[in-house]
Parts: sequence; structure tokens; C-alpha cells
Amino acid sequence: MKTGDAIAEILRREGVEILFGYPVNHIIEHAAVADIRTIIVRQERTGIHMADALSRLSSGKRIGVFAMQCGPGTENAYGGVAQAYAESVPVLILPGGYARRIAHVDPNYNATISMRSVTKHAEPITLPEEIPNIFRRAFSKLRNGRGGPVLVEIPGDIWDADLPEPLDYTPVLSARYGPDPRDVRAAVDLLLAAERPVIYAGQGVHYAEAWPQLRALAERLAIPVCTSLEGKSAFPETHDLSLGSGGAALPRPVRTFLDASDLIFGIGCSFTQTAFGVAMPRGKTVIHATLDPDHVNKDYEARVALIGDAALTLEAVLAELDARNTPTRDPAPVAAGIAQARESWLAEWMPRLTSDDTPMTPYRVLWDLQNTVDVANTIITHDAGSPRDQLSPFWRAITPLSYIGWGKSTQLGYGLGLAMGAKLACPDKLCINVWGDAAIGFTGMDFETAARERIPILSILLNNSSMAMELPIMPVSTEKYRATDISGNYADFATALGGYGERITEPSQIVPAIRRGIEKTQAGIPVLLEFITSLELAASKHLAPS
Repeated sequence: MKTGDAIAEILRREGVEILFGYPVNHIIEHAAVADIRTIIVRQERTGIHMADALSRLSSGKRIGVFAMQCGPGTENAYGGVAQAYAESVPVLILPGGYARRIAHVDPNYNATISMRSVTKHAEPITLPEEIPNIFRRAFSKLRNGRGGPVLVEIPGDIWDADLPEPLDYTPVLSARYGPDPRDVRAAVDLLLAAERPVIYAGQGVHYAEAWPQLRALAERLAIPVCTSLEGKSAFPETHDLSLGSGGAALPRPVRTFLDASDLIFGIGCSFTQTAFGVAMPRGKTVIHATLDPDHVNKDYEARVALIGDAALTLEAVLAELDARNTPTRDPAPVAAGIAQARESWLAEWMPRLTSDDTPMTPYRVLWDLQNTVDVANTIITHDAGSPRDQLSPFWRAITPLSYIGWGKSTQLGYGLGLAMGAKLACPDKLCINVWGDAAIGFTGMDFETAARERIPILSILLNNSSMAMELPIMPVSTEKYRATDISGNYADFATALGGYGERITEPSQIVPAIRRGIEKTQAGIPVLLEFITSLELAASKHLAPS
């Protein structure tokens, strides 16, 4: 068996059904021979983003895989790998490599070395007969512990080598682990003693599929729940105990209840400090439940650490509450406080959310979008910058894995590939990306990939002809050299690439355009709706106390 056939067979045995890639990397052809669907993108980063979404929306059970050519292909892919690393997403990266005799000769790009800092594990194939062992290590890293990209570099001089048959490879195991019972008891002591606890849920809840357990704990003790952007949709945001989710912008209840809390129970989160996440108030008692022990005390001091899978952790906490015969608490007082905070916040924003002004506000576009689509059967993601801050506080996710949130790295253009990968993972869902005129400049050509591969996403483009967020910090360069001015006719661009494009300028046409777009996606055509919007610098930002 040739090495390429062996690698393809290993992928097939591990359940890989789609290989994203850009030639020349011979594994693409070997995968096609093995009946693994190959999808060729227009740039490497988008392909990794598509693989990323495939892994996320299966809670890591289906591993997204991306292959690229030696040299420039691996160099171009760096940003996508770094993004997956920042977001802890398990994706398998298969770069081509230089022949082994020159792999370490400068200036040849060695992906194993250069990407080691943005991967969970990086290893080259040095001996063809070691391929089963190398991929066993790779998939074990992908399927166990905290997620992250894993890289296997394939040197260009091994394709003609032979492996003994039959191929000795068995799909790897996936093991879960849970917290120390002593720590569970200590955590429950703190939870029961707290007067104003808050649950902060991260994406570990998604990977553990711990949605029912999270809801059960919140309802048992009447604890309000907020999520990180990555954890958004882990708890139904229409629930009476939901505070919403937070990033750089957030609903008022998130800030109000976190700041007033006396205990924060972080579950499935890293508590990473970032300008694009929720700032935790200092001086609170913290219970940190996380899969990765390296995250404990990394950014915030924890009183108790619960190390393990989020589902096992929550089940252990619930079992301890049962053992103590803890009664279910009345949620009404907490729910009333949440409702009051949300209603007063929304009242302030409703003029923007429902404005009839022209140019239309992006908030009106996104408000009408949410009130037009079937939210329960929609998967949506934002892009970096203004679209993230304009969408995430107001969009109320109600089903798990229906919102792909991100923010520890904020590369423009990430959302397009995520929406395309989501549609491949969940073909019966309406999959939407919301981006701006800056983001489309980075990855827009891959709208052609959506058209060519018949991946019917709904792409919502907010075009204000400017880098709006940068205006306050670039006034001189803008005035003298138009440094923040960017634009184009993106609806025509989408049509030229084989999809459906439409430009909308009037608020009254928002809903009809969205409905037309949905109909086109149902016919198998990717859609780009370009909304001409106003410059909007305001965002729902409630700062934490210093």
C-alpha cells in the first residue's frame, strides 16, 4: 500500500467524509480515490475555517481536515491555524513538506517548526512505516482533552514508499475525565452559601454536549446564566434565567449581574482575558470548572477547581445536590431582576433597532433578520469588528450550536468559511454569516467556492463604505488620505461569482430581501444580500469596574 493510500484509509476509518484543501498536495487525490469528498477553496485560510466549523458543529465528533501544498500553501495557511488554536478547535492540518533531506535547510518553510506555537501537536512523517503511529497520536490529541489544531507534515519524497498490508490501524479511543469528589463537595458548599451566584458558560459545554445538565443546575438553584461568545447558545437565551452572552459588546444584564455577584461559577471556559470577551469583576469567589488544568489561575484566582468534562462535572454537582436533598429554588425573584435589566436596556436601543432612517442602521438590518428567520433552525456567525458587536448582544440563540461565536483571535473574513462549513455539517439548517465591507476584502473570493460547490449560505453584508471602528483612532489619516474609506458593489460581485446578489438601500425592503434570499438558498444557490448602512459607532458596551 502506498503512503497516500494509507493516509486516506486512516482518514476514512476515522470518519472523515470531507477533505478541504488547495493543491498541490497528493493526499487530495488519494482521498478522492477513497471516496472522501474533496472541496477546493480559493485561499487556504477559508478552507481551515470550513474545517473548523465542521468540527465545532459535531462537538468534535467529526474532525475537520485541511490539506495544502508545501511552501506558499503552508505559509498562507498560518492565520487559519492560529485562529483555530486561539478558539481551541480540533482540526487536522496536513501540509505538504519539503523532501526530508532539505526540510531543515533555510529558508525552506518547515510547517512542523513554524506552526508548533499555534498547534496542540505538530509532527512530520519521517518514516513511512510510522504513518499509523503518527496518525494515532494525531487523532488521539484531536479527540481527547481541550481542542486545538494538530498538524502532520507530509514530506514530498515519501509518496512512492510502500507500507505493509493489511494496514494496521484502528480508530482511536475518546476518553472523558471528571473532577475530584472532594472538590465537587467544596464547590457545592460555595454554591449553596452564595447569595448572588452567576454561571458563566463557555464552549466546553458545547463539546461535552452538556446543555441539559447546565439548564438543570441553573433551574435547580435559580442561578442566572451568561455565556462567552464561544459558549453562546449553550443556554437558551429566551430562558427566564438567561443573561445573554458577552464579548466586546454585551447585553446590560450580563454586566449588571456579574458585577453584583458574590460567586462566579465558570463551566467549560478558560476565563481568558481578552478585549473581545467578558471582563470578570475582581474580588469575587470563583469556581473554575475546565477541561484544561493549565487554565486554572491563569487569569483569575479560583477558590475551587473542577477539572474535567463539563457534562461529567455538572452531573457530579447535581448528584451532590441530590445527596444533600437540596430543594429547587424559586426562580421568580432572579428572573424578575433579569427581565427588568433587559427591558430597560432594550428600551434604550429600540430606536436604533427599529429605525426607518436612510441610510439604514445595521441594527435595523439585524433586528429584522432575527425576526424573519426561523431562529431555532438557523446557524449564524458574526465576523470581526462591528458586525460582531452589532449582532451578538441582540441575537437570542435558543438551540445548542446555533451560533458560532469567536473572539480570542479576530481575523477579518473568518465568518464566511464558518458559515460554509456549517452548511456542510448541517445541510437542513439556514446558515448565515454577517460581515462588513472590510471582512469581504479578505476572504470574499471564496464566495465562488460556495457557488461552485453548491453550498447555499445566506451572507449578510453590512456596507457602510468605511472602516467605522477605526474612525475615532485614525482621524488625520482619514481626512488627509481617506485611509478608512473602502467600498464596492458586492451584490454584483456575488452574482459574477455564480451566486445570487442583491443590494438593499431602503429599510422597508429588508424583510422582503431576506425572504427572497432564503428562497434562493432553498434552491441551492448561495446568496449575498448587501445592505447599504450608516456609519454606526455606538455599541452595547457595559464596562466592568476597574
